[in-house]
Amino acid sequence: MTDNESSNQLPRHLQPEFDLREALLEEALLFVQGAADIPGIIRLAMIGSLLTSKRRPKDCDLVVSVTEEVEMARLAKLGRRLKGRTGAMGSGADVFVCDAEHRYIGRICQWRECWPRRLCQARNCGLRPGLNDDLDVVNLGPDQTLTPPVELFPTVIARTDVPEDVQRVLLGRLLAQEE
Repeated sequence: MTDNESSNQLPRHLQPEFDLREALLEEALLFVQGAADIPGIIRLAMIGSLLTSKRRPKDCDLVVSVTEEVEMARLAKLGRRLKGRTGAMGSGADVFVCDAEHRYIGRICQWRECWPRRLCQARNCGLRPGLNDDLDVVNLGPDQTLTPPVELFPTVIARTDVPEDVQRVLLGRLLAQEE
């Protein structure tokens, strides 16, 4: 067996040519494209290490601002898919949820169905299915929620310089879709 044949049998994220940053950005793009069609979503943004030039960013962090009427089940399904696909790459993702005034209210819950679990750290498990209000564990400040470094929907706004791959893989494609 040649080196090329053996590398083709490796999972995608273990192959020599695998680019974690680009793969995370591709997954973020898929999430944004799917979430933009969900009624009740008023803004999608990106924060975190993917906006830096780190070769191996920790994960993909997205911030979603929603109205009370959001279809949380659809959003949660997309968020779990993003988390699963990035987890399969040896990375991860968090989808942080804010209310219509861009105040942090929790994260997308990792569980498909709500029922009390010992591992659940939500303050009000099941109160709003799909939302994990574990505010004692994670809490985003207004600097990250009111004016995030990059907005992805409804319009693309970069408030900071972004790495070339973020511009090419994510922002450029979203800007092309806006036209």
